[in-house]
Amino acid sequence: MSDCSEKVAQCRMINRSQWHRRRFYGLISGILLLVILVLASLALGSRTIALRETFNALQNYNPQNDLHLIVRELRIPRTIVAVLAGLALGVAGAIMQAITRNPLAEPGLLGVNAGAAAAVVSGMVLFGLTSMQHYVWFAFIGAGLAGVIVFFLGQAHLSGTNPVRLVLAGAGLSIVLASVTGIIIVNSPLTVLDQVRHWSAGSVEGRGYDVAVILAVAVFIGLITAIILAGNLNAITLGRDMGEALGVNIRLTWIIACSAVMLLAGAATAAAGPVGFAGLVAPHIARMMTGPNYRWILPYSALFSAILLLGADVVGRIIAPPSEIAAGIIITLIGGPFFIFVARKYRLNKL
Repeated sequence: MSDCSEKVAQCRMINRSQWHRRRFYGLISGILLLVILVLASLALGSRTIALRETFNALQNYNPQNDLHLIVRELRIPRTIVAVLAGLALGVAGAIMQAITRNPLAEPGLLGVNAGAAAAVVSGMVLFGLTSMQHYVWFAFIGAGLAGVIVFFLGQAHLSGTNPVRLVLAGAGLSIVLASVTGIIIVNSPLTVLDQVRHWSAGSVEGRGYDVAVILAVAVFIGLITAIILAGNLNAITLGRDMGEALGVNIRLTWIIACSAVMLLAGAATAAAGPVGFAGLVAPHIARMMTGPNYRWILPYSALFSAILLLGADVVGRIIAPPSEIAAGIIITLIGGPFFIFVARKYRLNKL
């Protein structure tokens, strides 16, 4: 009997060691890839800048040098916004998958991004808002209302065991909100139409430091909230009854988690447009690297989603020069097949 216990203990130790190595190497690899993408984002675009000149612009800035101006005034804030928006969408997606116990949950699929987008466009057209520090509040309200409606229609707040109903509710609301947004845009003045055109495709082109600062504050608050909730999210994924048995206040956790999703998804949508699928893909990759512990899933989701959005932005710049393809379109090309793969893998066939 003692021999069996020792073998079980040894197997557990080996398994833990394997997970620790996978997490460590995954983290190092992810950080290195993100650094490479940051350098590529600063150097590549409609006008390619050598890395030596890029570093020179960072260390010895010369405002008379047009290459330095491109790096410092255009590409640095654009890169920061792409990374921060990716962080926000990845964490928001991981939180939503935890509280709904739905592997297909993410801000885009559940209508949160569409709600934020509809609210932002309404603010631009009806009130003439042009600055993110103004219309970001519309994004928060739109994201929150859309999330409440979807959760109510999908009844995820009661059981969390019907992922198909939740996805269908989100898809239906997204279609309705997209139609409303389209009607508003079509009937808007040409100046507003030009402003919304790139943003609505999910682009970080032209974003400045003012946008980066607001997004950074929202992401910081959202990330801190998510980290504090990580233990409760682990309990919730075991089921409502088990979570309550472990002493978790399910209702309070839901309220705080949904507030964090509203903050993260709303700010990311206001800054980068309604980018879909980033919050779906990143948590699944994180789960493969770290296991089911949300203390690891949340930071890994943030890292991988930032890599995904920044990589999509870089690819969009170089795939059809001198024009650009919005990062949201590139991510959709990746996320669509991944969505089908996840749906088939989990066999979500119960209505």
